[in-house]
Amino acid sequence: MFKDEVVLITGSTRGIGLGVAQAFADKGACVIIIGRNESQAKEIATQFKAKGLKADGFGCDVTNLANVQETVNKILDIHKRIDILVNNAGITRDNLLLRLDENDWDEVIKINLTGTFNVTKIVARVMLKARKGKIISISSISGTNGNIGQANYAASKAGIIGFTKSVAKEFAHRNITVNVVVPGFINTEMIAKIPEAMLQKILEQIPLSRFGEVEDVAGVCMFLASPAANYITGQTIVVDGGVTI
Repeated sequence: MFKDEVVLITGSTRGIGLGVAQAFADKGACVIIIGRNESQAKEIATQFKAKGLKADGFGCDVTNLANVQETVNKILDIHKRIDILVNNAGITRDNLLLRLDENDWDEVIKINLTGTFNVTKIVARVMLKARKGKIISISSISGTNGNIGQANYAASKAGIIGFTKSVAKEFAHRNITVNVVVPGFINTEMIAKIPEAMLQKILEQIPLSRFGEVEDVAGVCMFLASPAANYITGQTIVVDGGVTI
């Protein structure tokens, strides 16, 4: 379905980002693995290639606009285009508001929200010139519903939704769709940090009675990037097993 299309995925050295990269690569896309750790990104790309998949890895600090531009230039030198962008890079620095350190607020906003702005801005120039493209950003149910101890994370993820709706209106005339995927509780390293007793309470609140898998999120990303979603833009797709019903 995505044969030879170039798919750039930020924060794709682990978790949801890695799962999305794997899903696109399995369908014939050339995936661009982006992470802060360049050697790790390149190593994952090498692992993909060893399985007969198409991939390249680059180190990039998404909070640094100049570094994003430099990285995109390198990608274009090799692949000439970027067809699909998945903004996935994100971190958590959880604490109750009155205990939340200013640096932890700034870092989460900078990576999650400003990083999405930086990468979208630079990649959009490529897509606008090509008059086509798919942009998908990963938010969170914390951004739609809030969560105790995550004021910074929730603010950053809510910001991505508002950002997406605005950019979708700006880019629609050039045949570029921009959408958001909102995962619930997905089996990643973030879930692994939650105490077992709390996990059981969360599980009881999920109508589908299970935590999500990265493949559940990847499948929605692939749908939004496919021709089947050509008439969908500015939308927020929730993938949470029904927990926010």
